[in-house]
Amino acid sequence: MTASVKGPASYFPSIEKKYGRPIAQWKDLIRTSPLTRHTELVAWLTAEHGLRHGHANALVAHTLAEDTHP
Repeated sequence: MTASVKGPASYFPSIEKKYGRPIAQWKDLIRTSPLTRHTELVAWLTAEHGLRHGHANALVAHTLAEDTHP
């Protein structure tokens, strides 16, 4: 039996399918952005890259959590 993915990562398959980029590329964009605050990064992804709010929020939350707790 496979454990189901929970939390922000549960959005990753649909993000890759909808926007055509691997999650690693989105995380690289977030990490190289001059922005650092969660809300700023979400707004930037929605405005500049066309992501829906929920998808942008999931990517930012997961990436920032990884960077805080390696």
